[in-house]
Amino acid sequence: MKTVAPPKERSREQATQRVKVGMVGLAAVMLLIGLASAIFSTVNTERPVTAVGASRSDVVANLVAENDTAPTTGTNEPLAELGVAPAVDAAAVEANAAAPITPPPVRPTVHR
Repeated sequence: MKTVAPPKERSREQATQRVKVGMVGLAAVMLLIGLASAIFSTVNTERPVTAVGASRSDVVANLVAENDTAPTTGTNEPLAELGVAPAVDAAAVEANAAAPITPPPVRPTVHR
């Protein structure tokens, strides 16, 4: 005949069992992370293999492209060049700046 432990002792045994399983799981995860870190660090330290006739990345990364040509349009309106916004005429802007701004007429208010 099997003896059954009292409920309080059984819950203590279950708690210690759960703690043990949790610690083993935590150790396994840490071991996997350490293993993955070691694998990736060895991969990063190796020199990459280059094919014959391929471009060298250290030379290509240091190339600088220079643009000596002047822009064809002197407008400085990138949205108008893309067709997103209408272009503003410089003469119209100057004419509007020279014109005085007149406020709208004031309407008298009638209190009843």
